[in-house]
Amino acid sequence: MEELSQRDQVEEATAYIKLLTQRVEEMKRRKSEALMRSTASASSGGSMGGSKLPVLKVRELAGSNLEVVLISGLCKTFMLHQIISILQQEGAEVVDVNISNIGAQIFHTILAQVKVPRIGVNTSRIRMRIQELIS
Repeated sequence: MEELSQRDQVEEATAYIKLLTQRVEEMKRRKSEALMRSTASASSGGSMGGSKLPVLKVRELAGSNLEVVLISGLCKTFMLHQIISILQQEGAEVVDVNISNIGAQIFHTILAQVKVPRIGVNTSRIRMRIQELIS
């Protein structure tokens, strides 16, 4: 195996850097196009899988746990502390919150635990109160 001269190594490194730069530019272009498509679909009705945003799901999990999933668009803003307050008022204690921003959609996942498992919580009432807040 022949060793490359210093000049050849520099030329090889330069060519590799140019290739990486082209890849980065291509990825930036793809990202920009994807964001434009995502923004366009959100502004033309804000649909996700055939349903309008925001989407709210409240369900009871095993072990006296409660999960609230809220998918909203970037244009619709609300205060997360208001949802947490509703959960607390209805007898649940928030143990985890996860927020993800994907394109023009924000995914909120709130995991709560029922304070008094013997009494439980009224998920339909929680759903109704949160729906009033986000509508």
